[in-house]
Amino acid sequence: MFKKISSLWKILGPGFITGASDDDPSGIATYAQTGAQFGFTQLWTAFLSVPFMISVQEMSGRIALVTGKGLGGVLKQHYSRTVLYTTLFLLIVANTINIGADLGAMAASAQLIIPLPFFFILFAITLTTLLLEVFVSYKVYARYLKYLTFTLLSYIVAAFLIPGLYHHTLNIAYHTFLPHISFTKDYFFNIVAILGTTISPYLFFWQAEEEIEESKTHKRKALLDIRVPFRIAQKSIRALRFDTAVGMILSNVIMFFIILTTAATLNANGIFNVETADQAAAILKPISGQLSSLLFAIGIIGTGLLTVPILAGSASYALGEAFNLKSGLYRKFSQAHGFYGILTLSTLVGLILNTLNIPPFRLLYYTALINGIIAPFLILVIIRIANNEKIMGKYTNDKLSNSLGMITAIGMSIASLCLLIQYIL
Repeated sequence: MFKKISSLWKILGPGFITGASDDDPSGIATYAQTGAQFGFTQLWTAFLSVPFMISVQEMSGRIALVTGKGLGGVLKQHYSRTVLYTTLFLLIVANTINIGADLGAMAASAQLIIPLPFFFILFAITLTTLLLEVFVSYKVYARYLKYLTFTLLSYIVAAFLIPGLYHHTLNIAYHTFLPHISFTKDYFFNIVAILGTTISPYLFFWQAEEEIEESKTHKRKALLDIRVPFRIAQKSIRALRFDTAVGMILSNVIMFFIILTTAATLNANGIFNVETADQAAAILKPISGQLSSLLFAIGIIGTGLLTVPILAGSASYALGEAFNLKSGLYRKFSQAHGFYGILTLSTLVGLILNTLNIPPFRLLYYTALINGIIAPFLILVIIRIANNEKIMGKYTNDKLSNSLGMITAIGMSIASLCLLIQYIL
């Protein structure tokens, strides 16, 4: 039994880490705002988004396995500069804002347990993150990134410790499986934000690149020759799909319980907006009481350390491939100055964004909205690549992948359009 669990754990890699990083500070803030503002009524988003997340992430990973290139490299080789530069611009804008929001939330959360000035903590966290990104090898980093994901389980435990929650079982089940739509500005603002923080642009690029790095640094390299397109073992595809499915399901289970716990604590007590760290920390009071601030801070900082390198790294990979820079977290700093330079610059610009005096947890929410508006265009690009036989050979999309991918892109676009119409009206 132990050997089977150990074997499954070894298979988990880019998809699992990508899924866990999806519940980053931006995700936690957005899901907390959802539960606080709308109670149980948007629980259905956690259930419904699972197949669409898996579909888009599987396409991204499969493209990398088949071609031996990330999405940036594929776009450069096979598509126009307009498509390439537009994609890179959208990715960099979304990622940089996301980095700034995550760093700010980490610092604000740390203030709950460390009585030091916000900008002092912010600088210390940014410096620590940069040192880890630049000087710790990917193989070591990835090993510990897996374990950081367990900090997210506290939200599941907290839900089961809320007094009297079982009285709402039928109401919870109803809103989990039956979508409730309200045609208001606030409702669609939140739906776009949920979709944006759940199906995020940086995750597409990150998983594609990490499938390549995993193949270079892990035992799975024996299953794949990344130098020759289309030479890929079926076992690699199965491992990719299993890894991706587990990561995305984990992500959405955590999402479900954050919304559920917030609805049963904040919303039930008349708190309808989450704008500060202490408000968000109240979610975990059922599990830790007065220690909720400590547990919340550990969770936010843990997921932030997991996500900021992924945000900065996905942009660095894409730009590195587009401009022929040596790229990869498996490379030493002396081997990839340009790659690590972009990574460092992205993180520092994110740091500077915190001087705009926007409350960190409100900025996280706006970041999710931006991702939700940008993502449909990138999903359509991925679908087009995944259906190109010159690029993918016999590993092009099947009907199910195309259907799920198109529903995702169209659904997110409709949500953004409905939000625009509400603002106009």
